[in-house]
Amino acid sequence: MTNEEHIEHWIASADNDLSCAESNFETKHYDGCLFIGHLVMEKALKALFVFNSKNSNPPKIHNLLRLAELSKIDLSEEQSKFFSLVNKFQIEARYPEYKAEMFRIATQDFTKENFFQIKEYYLWLKSLIKLEK
Repeated sequence: MTNEEHIEHWIASADNDLSCAESNFETKHYDGCLFIGHLVMEKALKALFVFNSKNSNPPKIHNLLRLAELSKIDLSEEQSKFFSLVNKFQIEARYPEYKAEMFRIATQDFTKENFFQIKEYYLWLKSLIKLEK
């Protein structure tokens, strides 16, 4: 696959995950919504990594802050704080010892606010990728 095809793959996968996260929100599976929301941002950053580095193999990591750094984007302090928060969604939903905490914090209001921001950041990250068509 070409780098462009790799980028398109990551974005298509992120778009699919976004749809799944929306479904989780609508069915009140808020922890799942936030967990998948993390995947949306992770995949967008991996697409951006391929775009900016011309390397079709993004790193096999999940840390959004590290992926942003490797993707050569500078985050503001506010953006870094949000990316750090979203990192917790994948850790706390993945490991049994943290699941109770995730269930506690993933209220409807908390999820709505943060999922809205995830979608906004996803659109921003995609806008940084300028493919020639």
